[in-house]
Amino acid sequence: MIEFDRVGLTYPEAPAPVLTDVRLHIEEGELCLVIGHTGTGKSSLLGTLNGLVPHFTGGSLTGRVTVAGRDTARTRPRDLADVVGVVGQDPVAGFVTDTVEEELAYTMEQLAVPPQAMRTRVEQTLDLLGIADLRRRSLLALSGGQQQRVAIGAALTARPEVLVLDEPTSALDPVGAEEVLATVTRLVHDLGITVVLAEHRLERVVQYADRIIHLPGDGTVACGEPGEVLATAGLAPPVIELGRAAGWDPLPLSVRDARRRAAPLRERLSTTMVRTRAPEPKNADSPTLLDATRLRVRHGRIHAVRDVDLRLRAGEIVALMGRNGSGKSSLLWALAGAARRAGGRLRVARPEDDGGVSGDGGTAGGGNRESCGPGVDPVQLPPDRARRLVALVPQTPTDLLYLDTVDQELCQADLDAAAGNGSGEGGARGPSTGRGLRPARVLGETAGDLLERLVPGIDRNAHPRDLSAGQQLGLVLAIQLCGRPQVLLLDEPTRGLDYRAKTALAVVLTDLAARGHAIVVATHDVEFAATACRRVLVLAEGEVVAEGPARTVLTASPAFAPQVAKILAPVQCLTVREVVQALDEPATGARR
Repeated sequence: MIEFDRVGLTYPEAPAPVLTDVRLHIEEGELCLVIGHTGTGKSSLLGTLNGLVPHFTGGSLTGRVTVAGRDTARTRPRDLADVVGVVGQDPVAGFVTDTVEEELAYTMEQLAVPPQAMRTRVEQTLDLLGIADLRRRSLLALSGGQQQRVAIGAALTARPEVLVLDEPTSALDPVGAEEVLATVTRLVHDLGITVVLAEHRLERVVQYADRIIHLPGDGTVACGEPGEVLATAGLAPPVIELGRAAGWDPLPLSVRDARRRAAPLRERLSTTMVRTRAPEPKNADSPTLLDATRLRVRHGRIHAVRDVDLRLRAGEIVALMGRNGSGKSSLLWALAGAARRAGGRLRVARPEDDGGVSGDGGTAGGGNRESCGPGVDPVQLPPDRARRLVALVPQTPTDLLYLDTVDQELCQADLDAAAGNGSGEGGARGPSTGRGLRPARVLGETAGDLLERLVPGIDRNAHPRDLSAGQQLGLVLAIQLCGRPQVLLLDEPTRGLDYRAKTALAVVLTDLAARGHAIVVATHDVEFAATACRRVLVLAEGEVVAEGPARTVLTASPAFAPQVAKILAPVQCLTVREVVQALDEPATGARR
């Protein structure tokens, strides 16, 4: 069905080829998973399948890519629409109509499908994807999972033989992700459609894959059975990492397979985990940096946030979880002072306040630890001053990027951070500044240093809009983090990030928390929450329905439990790192 014959790809002015001598053969009816670190060329590989590479992106493509016998380099993308259906990272960006039914029909209209056939295909697609009750709904009023299924349906109405999906679950809650993946596997098994899917959250999809294509980052690819590729790949989901730590062979690919082999491991951990588990951090004596009481946010008739109380103390990393549409983003915007509140009270401690955070990142100490002292509502401050107290990284990080190169963005961020920490240089971010300036170090680490820790190897001369979604997110995180805001709010910060980048992000956030800052992470990434966060709040319809230590809240929920917790239950273990520490304990004790 799909053939790569000695394919190479080089973009203009790129220091090295993205793809080199790639030879692949993908059979009809396969679900092929493409994996690799951020920036290794996954989206470029997918783009060659429908001709967007090189027709739209440019670059030099050598060799030959054929899909159903058609050479994609010699066929215009619109002439491949009946063979290859594509759903990008952001399905909303691809919508061109207002309602579900209109969106499903649009592709067929462009292909001049007869009206009666169009009607039949729309009904079949609605039934196939289980979205018949949504036919007249506005696309913008749908949940993330519903939007993703509509986007897949719009591609399917053209009756393609190949479906290409670029990170289809990155913005979805665990339940929504399972629904989408169930739809995809049904397309493969029942209709024989070939699916090529790129995804960073391997824990969600690896068990469904027939084959894996791994891009290590040097232009080459490795292709094979999932177990074989993941055994040597530099990235793997927790179930694989746990299998490696436990010495299982062959490695399990699903929670079900791992549980069948984990009984001896659970028995051993039930005794050692009690001795090795680190105590839950106690923040009762830490100063309060943010105090929100009965916050309410409305969007027209919709009550997005309902009487939420939230107190953040210095040193905390709190996960805000819940299904798509539960009010997480609305709450973050309200805490940042950037959304009009329908009611409630919000106070954020200023650095000079007793109990706030000092300018060098340490706590000011003393004072009233049960409140923010006099504090201030961010709404009452100019935006530049409010961002030094509470900084928000939104779901669409490109909203914060406006300069011409990555280097200019980083330099301007350093200048802003230096000004905010009292160095006297720099100023407000603006399109006329940040060109050719030497970075000023803030607290020993520049925005460029942070970017290299999060997403290494980005070309500093590249335009920010030319970066991959994960690279753009890493850049915005570096820009916001270098200012060391007292309270940092992150909305889906791991979207588009690989495991290595997420580990680096967790280290950065832990370092900030150790300096006395408070952090809230709204996320659907349960593995990241289990690794980085110690307290979890779960929202439903704008209300807090669960709150407590991460170990308690995450293990109590089938939907939000990480893979390790599911495999080892009833042992309350969240990460592979905890398991490794527990397994090493007897040997350590013997040496002592």
